[in-house]
Amino acid sequence: MNRAELADFLRRGRARLEPSDVGLAAGARRRIQGLRREEVASLTGMSVDYYTRLEQRRGPHPSRQMLTALARALRLTDDERDHLFHLAGEEPPRRQPTSSHVRPGLLLILDRLHDTPAQVVSDTGEVLAQNAPAKALAGDAAARPPRDRNLIRRFFLDPTARDLFPPEDHPAMARAQVASLRAVTAARPDDPEAAALVAELRSGSKEFAHLWTAHEVSLRRASTKRFRHPVVGLLELDCEILLSHEHHHQLIVYTARPGTQSHERLQRLRQASLAPAAPTHSHPQGLPPLQPRPLDPRSSNAGGAEHSSAPPGCRRG
Repeated sequence: MNRAELADFLRRGRARLEPSDVGLAAGARRRIQGLRREEVASLTGMSVDYYTRLEQRRGPHPSRQMLTALARALRLTDDERDHLFHLAGEEPPRRQPTSSHVRPGLLLILDRLHDTPAQVVSDTGEVLAQNAPAKALAGDAAARPPRDRNLIRRFFLDPTARDLFPPEDHPAMARAQVASLRAVTAARPDDPEAAALVAELRSGSKEFAHLWTAHEVSLRRASTKRFRHPVVGLLELDCEILLSHEHHHQLIVYTARPGTQSHERLQRLRQASLAPAAPTHSHPQGLPPLQPRPLDPRSSNAGGAEHSSAPPGCRRG
């Protein structure tokens, strides 16, 4: 326990807040900046003497429950809360399971990427948001039932989900998805949604169950990924990942190298995504009618590409 640093952190946290920030009335003219010690003590449910001793570097070791109350009273961010626990010599609480709420800033970036496919995916494979080119590339996830919006579930339980990728890439993709989910469940053992997904896949897919017993774990990084699009043909795309650690989200961006046939085909796909959408019952991918082109891996230099071992949402790192 670092009493000096803890005391300084508490004083500064108290000084930056006004009573209105924590639902208190300002009252008479205040002679100090920020909250009073008695106000923080009241918000945390501790005695004024106990809190005063913490700020004077002579307090006892606060319990985890008291640290949680202090973090809430001082309106600390997750990072600041973890810092508070570290200063008190405690291991911070595990972060909450992934949230379906996408930060406004991440959505703003997604909206600005109007000329390249991009989507926000959770680390358990849930597609949370897509721009128009991403819907044209992989289909509109929001148009599917909620259970069918998980990339890992669809890959192992829906045979049609693999049609978007070259068959020779399927084994590596399957291994990478299982290894990633292994890492997620180990990092968040109390996450019921991740545990339920694993249980469902183990019982519903022999392939998943076999790969799960191998106990492979891997971190995902930027890579090259191949798509067998039914309209524009084979696409070889580079995947870049922007991480949002707060909610375990990734912004996945797909690009093609200029001058390649994949780049030209991606431009066609982008133009198709800007055109009025055809009825979904006649065009499952949400694309207007275009003249299909035959799939020819040789025309995209597929043989010399690094095959991605990522799930349909690409690899993360």
